[in-house]
Amino acid sequence: MKNRPLLEMSVETLEAAKAAVRGGADRVELCENLSVGGVTPNPGLIGEARERIGIPIFAMIRPRGGDFCYSAAEFERMKEETALAKAARMDGVVFGILTPEGRVDIPRMKELVHVANPLPVTFHRAFDELADLVQGLEDVIAAGAARVLTSGGKPTAEEGSAQIGQLLEQAQERIVVLAGGGIRPFNLSRIARAARAAEFHSGLSNLIPGPGESHREFEEGVQALVKVLEEESQRFEAAAAEAKSSG
Repeated sequence: MKNRPLLEMSVETLEAAKAAVRGGADRVELCENLSVGGVTPNPGLIGEARERIGIPIFAMIRPRGGDFCYSAAEFERMKEETALAKAARMDGVVFGILTPEGRVDIPRMKELVHVANPLPVTFHRAFDELADLVQGLEDVIAAGAARVLTSGGKPTAEEGSAQIGQLLEQAQERIVVLAGGGIRPFNLSRIARAARAAEFHSGLSNLIPGPGESHREFEEGVQALVKVLEEESQRFEAAAAEAKSSG
């Protein structure tokens, strides 16, 4: 059993998913077009990944880039794609829907969560578009999501690490807070110390190779993230043991 936080890697190709596994990732978020934040992967990629990847796979359900307020037709498409992901034996799905007023669309989220059941749902970084993250977290919980991916309302998790820590306190055991946004090996220690999350998310977009290029650097980047999480877990455990013995 791994004695460190879980590491999820977002990937848009089978080769990247395989490199993430080799690097030690615990889960992959499968999507396409990461340049716009990710959209629903095509059925062929989903099927191939399920056949070749042994760790849990969460599929992104997002019909397009841009905002997170969807038309009736787009919402129907999201329901269809969620059902397809479930039929393809994905381990979870990732989506987020907002109202035109910029709040969590609880009724539509509940409907989509019902379609996904029993797969766990991650409410993605649409969460960081909310003006009120505290109320937003309660709304995401009410909608039935199992986890929420957030950078604490800031452009990166490093900038929002204090807010992530506050969300973790608010969440208690009701929902998993997945810290993500610009996470790299060089800043993960600072983020992990400020926000003691049980799960972290990274895409290492700076290491994604071009067509036909090797995924070696990406794999090594994943290994570096895993190493940081292991070191931070050991440091935290040592500090806790010292505090207990001195107390």
